[in-house]
Amino acid sequence: MKEQILAVQRMQDYIEKNKAEEISLSDLARASLFSPWYAYRLFRDCLGLTPAEYVRKYRLTQAARALRDGSVKVIDATYDAGFSNVDTFTRAFYREFGLNPCDYRRHPVPVTFFIPYGAKYRELRKESIDVTNVQPIFIQVIRKPERLCIIKHGRRAEDYFPYCEEVSCDVWGLLMSMQSLCGEPVSMWLPEKYKKPDTSTYVQGVEVGLDYMGIIPEGFDVIHLPEADYLRFQGPRFREEDYCEAIRTVQASMDSYDPSGIGYRWDDENPRIQLEPRGERGYIELRAVRRIAE
Repeated sequence: MKEQILAVQRMQDYIEKNKAEEISLSDLARASLFSPWYAYRLFRDCLGLTPAEYVRKYRLTQAARALRDGSVKVIDATYDAGFSNVDTFTRAFYREFGLNPCDYRRHPVPVTFFIPYGAKYRELRKESIDVTNVQPIFIQVIRKPERLCIIKHGRRAEDYFPYCEEVSCDVWGLLMSMQSLCGEPVSMWLPEKYKKPDTSTYVQGVEVGLDYMGIIPEGFDVIHLPEADYLRFQGPRFREEDYCEAIRTVQASMDSYDPSGIGYRWDDENPRIQLEPRGERGYIELRAVRRIAE
């Protein structure tokens, strides 16, 4: 992996660790091990944002998440986000999300959260993956309730990277702003009956209750999913840069697993579900099952 990419990642890691502190270009340059001028150019060229723009978007998203959950007042969010007064914060919040923070706190609507994807992960897709090192996978049966899912279709995508190319990664930021039954957005592989003509098998969305009365973002659709049993496959913790290997390890385990040993069969009439790969919890994927007697 190129040293320049690792330098940008070090700057991103520094921002994450010091998000509540003042962050100067000199600080980032020291983290990158390059000069301030070169560090600035590397950061901008790799991420498409200047360091100041990146930090502002990051902090505004943190503030929006806290306001959505009702855990802070606007004045507290102002100072937590590093702004000196409410007026300046309100203007920045409006430019970022299209509404003022007081209105958003009272009536949260879907907005696009900033997702700080790491620079080094952008290179991983090009690397070969070795999944011969078998690791333990935790498997459990869970039941998901009848629910709605607000989804964004792609065109032909059958996996994450083609989906991002068709739809853009910003969809995840929008979904992150929406409250979900399971506490986070999901990715899904849809059976044919849930697909619209000429749309993708792979989609991203958010699961909500049957009584959901909120806004459906433009370009999104709603599908109705029945109550169903799922096998939840969870791999071990992993380094964030090893997420591709973590995914393939769990998927290989799923492909070889026979659920009849615990009295189930695969139920391909319900979507397969993927949760966001997070190193601290391991990769998680769910596949629907039915009891053999059914």
